[in-house]
Amino acid sequence: MPSLKDMRVRIAATKATQKITKAMQMVAASKLRRAQAAAEAARPYAERMEKVLRNIAAAVAGSDSAPRLLAGTGSSNVHLLVVCTGERGLCGPFNSAIVRLARERALTLAGEGRQVKFLCVGRKGYDQLKRQFEKQIVETIELRGVRQLEVQHAESIAHKITALFEASGFDVCTLFFSRFRSVIAQVPTAQQIIPAAVPASTQSGARASYEYEPEEEDILAELLPRYVTTEIFRALLENAASEQGARMTAMDNATRNAGEMIRKQTLTYNRTRQAMITKELIEIISGAEAL
Repeated sequence: MPSLKDMRVRIAATKATQKITKAMQMVAASKLRRAQAAAEAARPYAERMEKVLRNIAAAVAGSDSAPRLLAGTGSSNVHLLVVCTGERGLCGPFNSAIVRLARERALTLAGEGRQVKFLCVGRKGYDQLKRQFEKQIVETIELRGVRQLEVQHAESIAHKITALFEASGFDVCTLFFSRFRSVIAQVPTAQQIIPAAVPASTQSGARASYEYEPEEEDILAELLPRYVTTEIFRALLENAASEQGARMTAMDNATRNAGEMIRKQTLTYNRTRQAMITKELIEIISGAEAL
């Protein structure tokens, strides 16, 4: 049984841990406001980009002159999975949920006889995937030390992906990230970006007829790389908000658990101390009666 001194040290250590988790919760809450605002501000632009791309892609559907980023290579044998995770832990299941979704997709593709490659954006994703797919990871991009995400970060990643595609390094590229819904809800998401998975229009009735200048193929040649950059930037912003929300929730739970541990440890300490005092009193009384 631990001594009273050991119990006091344990209680003090738990209180120190509680202070740290509480501070991390407050920091995450502060960063969450900015990250959530950035993620929500990027959504309308990305949605508008998809709408424009959908309209132009419909005009060149079935054409032999459609860009490769839209039409693809005509094969789906090699898949590149771009796994976006955080650089730090202590954020609950945020990183592991994204990696789990990517791992399941990789195993499914491997079972179908497809070749799978990984591009990891974030150290935590690489740390988890290297145990099983180390030889299939083509590159790891770390954003450690980046205080605020900029379009340049997404452009750098998009350039590496498109360069690998032009070099026939893969046929299909899928982006994995966590879509921010609320502080307690982040949704792991997989989105195909190459060839561009343009959703079909849900509007019914007659559609407006457009004439494009320059030609649709020229517009798509400029628009598709920007679309890839936009989707990657959107994923990074969604990830940043999801990570802070998950960390805020995890640290709040840790603070509550530390408080419960302190309560139980204090109760055990008081009971042990009371038992020791009672035992000493009994010994003193017994000795006095013996005299």
